Amino acid sequence: MIPRPPPREGSLGFLYLPPFRVQGFSVAGEATTISIPEMDVCFDMGKAPRAQLAPKYCVLSHGHMDHIGGLAYWCSQRNFQGMGPGTIVCDKRIEDDVRTMMNGFHKLERQQTPYELITLEEGDELQIKNNIYLRPFHTEHTCPSSGYSIVEKRTKLKPELVGLPQEKIKELRQRGDEIVNHFEVPLIAYTGDTLPGPHLLRDDVMNAQIIITECTFFEKDHKARAKTGMHMHVSDIAEWLKVAQCEHMVICHVSRRTHLGQARKALVDTAGKELSEKVHFLMDHRTNRERYDIQAEESARIEAELASRD
Repeated sequence: MIPRPPPREGSLGFLYLPPFRVQGFSVAGEATTISIPEMDVCFDMGKAPRAQLAPKYCVLSHGHMDHIGGLAYWCSQRNFQGMGPGTIVCDKRIEDDVRTMMNGFHKLERQQTPYELITLEEGDELQIKNNIYLRPFHTEHTCPSSGYSIVEKRTKLKPELVGLPQEKIKELRQRGDEIVNHFEVPLIAYTGDTLPGPHLLRDDVMNAQIIITECTFFEKDHKARAKTGMHMHVSDIAEWLKVAQCEHMVICHVSRRTHLGQARKALVDTAGKELSEKVHFLMDHRTNRERYDIQAEESARIEAELASRD
């Protein structure tokens, strides 16, 4: 059985991109909060719907209100619901400002809301699950900003040792010989708000299974506006798709002024149909629901087929 989408609370977007769920809300200038339940991570907290309370980590890209406005409420609700203190992860450059904001709410409420704060700098990594690590990277926006990648560290037996008896491999290991090769698998990348640039061409971003990126501007004559606001334009996405090796790209942070049908058409016109097929719009509820229904039917068919063999 595939995972169920969250309750339709405030029209949350939902995509099942096996093995991960991408869910949340994202409208430019209003609020952005996007969680990956399997990773126990929520990127940004512009508001705090119930479905976004569960992840242990709230990972902040930058300090704009539409990305951080629900943070104190998220911490408060986790405490109120008995879920334990939330863990805020942010760039070291905004640590003092985040603490100042949280202290302001403590003063207003006349009570302490427990939370933990972890700060990261570019080059750091935080283990969030067994062999799973969160890494920040600097992006280009109108204030200090970061994107994040989630990578899995794996090992594989060295090719020259494949086929050897287990006793021999155990002997080599006990002797202190390195018997495995170490490698990484990029799983998720999240850009936050940003201009295009070299930071989007990192291996752990370009090769991620899922890239979650903003794209705020879709009109042809709005490229200058995108650059001024330090946001992505659909033409930037089209160029990126030519080199990105992701299986899926999820577009968020679309403005209310842009109809999602028009945004999809602009993407296809700019990037071409083939490249556009792996792009999903988080807030395109009808298209995403149709996709999910097909997935659910296929899952049910497979389960019935397996049950008939028993």
